Formats: sequence, structure tokens, C-alpha cells
Amino acid sequence: MDGLRKLSRQGINLSPFVKHPGNPILQREDVPYPCNTVFNAGACMYGEEYILLLRVEDFAGKSHLTLAKSQNGVDFTVDEKPWITSSRDPYYEPYERYGVEDPRITPIDGAYYITYTAYGPYGVRTGIGRTKDFKQFERISFATDVDSKDGVLFPKKIAGSYVMIIRPGGMAGRRGDIWISYSPDMIHWGKSRLLLTSEDNRWSTEKLGAATPPLLTEYGWLFFYHGVRTTPSGRIYRVGAALLELEHPHVVIGRTPHFILAPEENYERIGDVPNVVFPCGAVVEENGTIRMYYGVADTAIALATTHIDDIIKLCI
Repeated sequence: MDGLRKLSRQGINLSPFVKHPGNPILQREDVPYPCNTVFNAGACMYGEEYILLLRVEDFAGKSHLTLAKSQNGVDFTVDEKPWITSSRDPYYEPYERYGVEDPRITPIDGAYYITYTAYGPYGVRTGIGRTKDFKQFERISFATDVDSKDGVLFPKKIAGSYVMIIRPGGMAGRRGDIWISYSPDMIHWGKSRLLLTSEDNRWSTEKLGAATPPLLTEYGWLFFYHGVRTTPSGRIYRVGAALLELEHPHVVIGRTPHFILAPEENYERIGDVPNVVFPCGAVVEENGTIRMYYGVADTAIALATTHIDDIIKLCI
């Protein structure tokens, strides 16, 4: 805690993200097959390569997931065909019939676990799968019933359990708060409890949802989330952050008192769903720089950078 107090006394940047001058870095024209939009990408490093797992929406309104790779984290080459599409397995098919959406990638013990939103006629569920090589993908489970989405996994077990942050509810104007759950095997989830609520922030009065998988720091788990507020002109999606205790991640050390990333540019304000910034992936460089990859207006993908210390200061 003394380290946190020392850090908090240093200079604080209230607008910590710098948006890339080449934004948006990925648009539908960059996808080598016909599509309507590309957005909301999970991100990680695989060896020396940056990986994005793109949500691509076709002209029928159904989403699938496609890989993109880069050597510099900015210029991505998109695969020529989708990687993860709706399952034909009788167990999964009814719940993925309308698409798979909004992936997040978490490395755990040599494998890359992918959480995603399964969308079907009965609502949305959080699915979990894994890969070791970004070639073969294996589904593990549906971690939730309906309606629950925005699932992100912690990158290590805590007290012998896998840990996931989820957002039950929040659809059709219903309340949506962030919860945390535990599992011994990635299949059976429970011991759920409330983590963050929209009641505490005027900038996110309607609902919250997990953004990127939690980042391990010496001060705690750094966790980004999106918040939604309804205005007279429609919804606006913005981003905040929270710091969670390392060994007791249901305990919130602090959270940003205001949003730290918001739709300001035309590419964030104009699109299929206007006024949306929606991160699903972040990569932390060795010098502490965070590369945040985020969907804009449900139409394209943008990049913004910050330093991990700047976000922690705002949380405490």
C-alpha cells in the first residue's frame, strides 16, 4: 500500500490515452473477403507477432472471428478466411446460430484461452475455447446461462481456481453490472459475487461490461471496462479502469473517477452504432506501454496507447 501512495502522489494525466494518427488501423477494406464491418478484436502476443482476433460481420448481420497478424502492432495482415465460425456441434449450435462475437484472448499455462459471446435465438452466453498455435481451436464450455456476456479470464489461477469477470443482464435496457466467478476446471462456474456497479459513476449509468482481460501489476490487477450512458441522442460507450487486489480479486482497491477513453473522433462517432469505443484486447510492452485495440462505432478497429503507471495513478 505504501507503494500505491507513493505512485499516487506523482503527476496524474487525466486523459491518458494517445490515439494513433493512422486510425482506424483496420477497416472492412482490409479484410480480403466481402464483409459489412470489422471491430471488437481480442489481442495478444504470439512469439514475436501481434495477434488480433477480429469480429467480422457479414452482410447478413452474422459475426464470425478472423485472425490478423502484425510485426509492429499497427500494420496487420488479415487471413483470407474466417477462423472461428458458429459451431455445428449439436450442443453448441443452437446458442451460436446467430454468430460468435467480441472475443478476448488470455494466455494461461502455455495455451491461449478465448472467451467469446455466443449469440442465438435464446439470447447470449459466454463461451470459452482454447488454442496453442492459432491454427486449431477447441471449445471447452459455455461458462454462463443466458443472458450473460463480456467474459474475460484472469491470466493465472488464484487460490487454485480459474477466475472470470462477466456481465449478466444489460440487454433490452435492463440493468447490467460486473460480476466475478470462480471455477476449478473452466466448465463449472460459481461462487459469483458483484464486482462493479454502474451506480457509482454518472458517466456509466445504464450498464458496465468487461473490456480487456485483467493485467497483472505489482499493485494489483488492472482491469479495463466499458460503461454505457443513455443520452437524448442515444447511447454513448466509454472506458474506465479499476484496480483489484491480487489475491482477492473481488476486492476493488480503486477505480478511475471518470472515463479515460471516449468517442471523440469522427471514426468513433459515425458508423453502424455511433458513439462507441469498445476495447476487447490490450498488449503490454516491456517498457509499460499499453497498446489498446478497440472497436469504433461497430464499424472499424482503432489503436490507442498509454502507460500502465498513468492508469494505476488514476485508480488510486
